[in-house]
Amino acid sequence: MMFRRRTTRAMLTGALAVISVLASAGTASAQLLADELPAELNGVGIVQRLNETVPMDLSFRDSTGKDVRLADLVREDRPVILTMNYYRCPQLCSLTLNGLVDGLREMEWTAGDQFDLITVSIDPEEGPELAAQNKNGYITSYGRESAVPGWHFLVGDQEEIETLAKAVGFGYRYDEKSGEYAHTASIVFLTPDGRISKYMNDVRFNPRDVRFALVEASEGGVGSPIDTLLLFNCFAWDPEQGAYVADAWKIMRLGGVLTVIILAIGIIVLTAAGPKNRGSGPSEGEPGRLEWKAAKPVGGDA
Repeated sequence: MMFRRRTTRAMLTGALAVISVLASAGTASAQLLADELPAELNGVGIVQRLNETVPMDLSFRDSTGKDVRLADLVREDRPVILTMNYYRCPQLCSLTLNGLVDGLREMEWTAGDQFDLITVSIDPEEGPELAAQNKNGYITSYGRESAVPGWHFLVGDQEEIETLAKAVGFGYRYDEKSGEYAHTASIVFLTPDGRISKYMNDVRFNPRDVRFALVEASEGGVGSPIDTLLLFNCFAWDPEQGAYVADAWKIMRLGGVLTVIILAIGIIVLTAAGPKNRGSGPSEGEPGRLEWKAAKPVGGDA
């Protein structure tokens, strides 16, 4: 019996890894293979609901057991990274959250300062104690105490969990044979007003991509002017690569705009200086001024 459960778990984990790869390569690819997936994975995957609003009135319990609404955790000027996992997950959730911590650790921005994090358990049987243990472990791994008030680990009832999962397109299901949840690896970026801005479906997260996704989610509200300039004028999100890549058209357009601006400034400077130069000249007595005088006659009457 134990061998059968371990075999089922291994098969399930392997299938979920395949789904995660397909999801990171694009939704279309995953849909093409939907009929080939085992019955245990029906309904598992990511349906991207970009620009849709997450129901912010949903109630959960945080790692201290306190009842909180999502709206209480989202601040007006900061984007949010939302993850849906469960705290007793044997592999995929740990891979996702560890990969996220690795990416965040290489950024100078810190959760709780420039952005917030919300992790919600999809298992209604898990309580605040497990949430507290996981929060302590991941915050310790992150190594930044200032992230304590900015990374929220939540648990909740089945109805609220399912409502949130459907809102963000996070498909999962409970597998009775293994006693575990089948789900994919994904993190979701939310705007300060709760709209879905970006999905990253992977277990590794490039710090530059995370930074750009946060700038985009905040609509330029976080980050430097250089970040905003690079994101909106030099880079574009490539869903096939699951990363931000240099966009040749944007770069050429930016170069053309800068060229026009430089030419305009040059014309303004020359126009402003031109009349003064044309109307000016050496005054009397100044060096370089030529004076013509009649020459005295040689000889004759003095």
